[in-house]
Amino acid sequence: MSGHHDHDHDHGGHDAPLGLALGLTLFVAVLELVGGFVSHSLALLSDSAHVFMDVLALGISLFAAWQMRRPANATRTYGYARFEILAALANGVLLFGVTVAIVLEAIHRLGAPELPQGGPMATFAAIGLAVNVTIGLSLARFSHGDMNVRAALFHVAGDAIGALAVVLGGLAVLATHATWIDPIVSLGVAALIVIGVVRIVRESADVLLQSAPAHAATSVVADRMRDVPGVVGVHDLHVWSLGSSDHVLSAHVLLEDKRISEASSVLHALETRLHDEFAIGHVTIQFECVSCSPDERIVCTQTAARGV
Repeated sequence: MSGHHDHDHDHGGHDAPLGLALGLTLFVAVLELVGGFVSHSLALLSDSAHVFMDVLALGISLFAAWQMRRPANATRTYGYARFEILAALANGVLLFGVTVAIVLEAIHRLGAPELPQGGPMATFAAIGLAVNVTIGLSLARFSHGDMNVRAALFHVAGDAIGALAVVLGGLAVLATHATWIDPIVSLGVAALIVIGVVRIVRESADVLLQSAPAHAATSVVADRMRDVPGVVGVHDLHVWSLGSSDHVLSAHVLLEDKRISEASSVLHALETRLHDEFAIGHVTIQFECVSCSPDERIVCTQTAARGV
């Protein structure tokens, strides 16, 4: 006996905060870009690139929320969640190039110092920081139980840290007139971008390699499945992801001898536990029973029926 259960994911109510976050983050990115040119601050320009990275990341999150509502078809039987991963990889490659350009310019400025205007530098970054805090508070209200929104919240938190660093750097320039502060801060922001790029590429590679998601280690999932009454053992267990918040499981489950109606209740209990505890929405289970011969793959309804 096998079962497939697909829990619907309703992300429509979370599109609005993600859309608002995307719009406001784009505003911060453009603001800091303009501010970087006005103040001649490489640190502010670097943070603008960092924020543009998160504009793309938020766009991917919103795109994923839309795509997950598109129905599967005869060709794409699991739907369109993998578009998110392809976009994330393109995002990572683009941002790696931007980071290299930032590092090269920072090295150049360390050799040929240029004093930025600390006042405008700190002011533009402070506005960006205030907007990031506002975005973060908005997303925090919807982050519980939604990994897509939670991922967006982490990106916004990174933006706030970068903006705070530039604010402090601008104030330090005002106080000391030291020319090395701006390129050093820009290198720090570049490091934040690299961390984000590495994370994006690693997570995308894990999905493409069909690795078990971090929150659903196979050993833990198997233990929780064995805790369901009637389940004797679990083997041939596979857990993988279609996208950042769309997870799949297949497994063979060994049961005590049961009627098919009883096995159906075990299947429902397994599906519910996997969905509620591990956010696994696609579940396919093949049942085996303890008294069946090893090559049979059905649930026995009565002992005498095995010879039929």
